[in-house]
Amino acid sequence: MNEFDVIIALCMGLGLAAASGFRVFLPPFLLSIAVRADAVDVNLMDTPFEYFDSDVAVILLGVATVAEFAAYYVPWVDNLLDTIASPAAIIAGAGMTAIVLEGTDPVIQWSLAIIAGGGVTAAVQGATVITRGVSTVVTAGIGNPVVSTGENIASLILSILAIVLAPLAAVLVVILLAMIVKRLANKAK
Repeated sequence: MNEFDVIIALCMGLGLAAASGFRVFLPPFLLSIAVRADAVDVNLMDTPFEYFDSDVAVILLGVATVAEFAAYYVPWVDNLLDTIASPAAIIAGAGMTAIVLEGTDPVIQWSLAIIAGGGVTAAVQGATVITRGVSTVVTAGIGNPVVSTGENIASLILSILAIVLAPLAAVLVVILLAMIVKRLANKAK
């Protein structure tokens, strides 16, 4: 992989990682389809990720995506899912970043995957947990389906952009992270 390819792959990884902060299974599902359709150029043969583009992986990720979307529309279940989704999202974000960086030096691949991919996912997931918690307290859970719809849309848009227009997705991730940092700074005052 040349330097340009690494930058594009990192942009894709960051976009997918941020999307995983909104929904755990949708970004890996879409990436798996894109890899399977040869829309994303990664060589996963003889790697720990070689089954990622298999029929079984696509089906399981698809079923998990539908189940996750549905579960987040059930008040109180959505808050319970956040406790499970937070570590799973970080793993998914780091894993997808590692997948798209496959072919780079393993030290670079995994450093970027864990620090950048996992870090971005953790920041976005943390913001969604806080948002859902506030919604639960303020609306007794009645407003949570609105929050879930926004998260679903954000995950879908970011995932598609990451796969199709990776640099634009990375720009959106930077804007999203800046908004999260600004919001946290305002809360700290």
